[in-house]
Amino acid sequence: MGIGEAVPNHVFEQKSFPEYYFEITGSNHMTDLKAKFADISNKTAIQKRHMYTSDEWLRSNPSVMSLGSPSFAVRQELSDEGVPRLGAEAALNAINDWGKQACHVTHLVMCTTASGCMPGADFEVAKLLGLPLSTKRFMLYQVGCHGGGLVLRLAKDLAENNPGARVLVVCSEVVALGLRAPSGDLMGNLVGQALFGDAAGAVIVGADPTSDEQCLFEMVWASQDILPGSEDAVVGKLREEGLVYNLHRDLPRHIECNIERLVTAALEQAGAAASVVNDWNEGVFWVMHAGGRDILDRVERTLGLRNDKLAASREVMKYHGNTMGSCVMFALGEMRRRSAERGPGVGVALWLRSWTYCGDYPTSRATE
Repeated sequence: MGIGEAVPNHVFEQKSFPEYYFEITGSNHMTDLKAKFADISNKTAIQKRHMYTSDEWLRSNPSVMSLGSPSFAVRQELSDEGVPRLGAEAALNAINDWGKQACHVTHLVMCTTASGCMPGADFEVAKLLGLPLSTKRFMLYQVGCHGGGLVLRLAKDLAENNPGARVLVVCSEVVALGLRAPSGDLMGNLVGQALFGDAAGAVIVGADPTSDEQCLFEMVWASQDILPGSEDAVVGKLREEGLVYNLHRDLPRHIECNIERLVTAALEQAGAAASVVNDWNEGVFWVMHAGGRDILDRVERTLGLRNDKLAASREVMKYHGNTMGSCVMFALGEMRRRSAERGPGVGVALWLRSWTYCGDYPTSRATE
């Protein structure tokens, strides 16, 4: 019913980021690794990323960019400030897009990979927005890239099982916990330094829209699957040096080997028309988590999609990078803009470990 986005003011151009990254971490002597990182950055198809961490903050806190240096507290302080601030900005934009007042929100569902305090980021967002004290809140931490799908699935259940509910969904990410100096022994982490950006996305979810509400997308069916043998594909551990994560090189392969089976099952379970199940190009839109260029390429190739079918996700990747949980909100917003030209249809929203079958309504009139 409403979509909102927010990004920090600090912009890092991808073309110059390898030079900056190795300079600020004091790693220019690692010439081979620097060349490797420049190649990785170039292949991401990212043009720029937004960061909550400014150059001044990074230089004032050198422990953050030192490999293995205890720096959890300073990282956490920035995340505890940035996550709710970005989240509230995106939420306000979503509420304004919805066209109603914040007092009409009945539930708040929020997720982040960062932060972790009490009261939580959800409480801070509610306070910044002036939500009613009776607002029912749900806060999920350390959820990673599939957080956007997780909270949308939860919001769907809440909206459908609580008559009149209007659920504010917020995904806010600040990657300060994961920043660190390069190491040839941590190539998965090095890839992350070239991929991740900061952003917040928000949507309003409800059932049975009133005459003064606009239905943008309808979530018809949602599910979640764990890919067999993928438990080591994405691993993150909170340590004194922050969030130490590893992106396994086989992650894109796991998705490639399972994507056709899961999409087929999802569409059949959702009761999609045979024309949708049998032809994934005509009349079907695709909103996929912008997890990385290799993942998008493999999904496109495996499913036999035309080059334009993942264009919305590629656009998000180009101008924001992988913003983890909030990626799906940006992709939905981009698809909404494209839908104004394409017209209504049905589609599939994909993010790591979660799947949703959607109906797309650029106007308030619902069609099959």
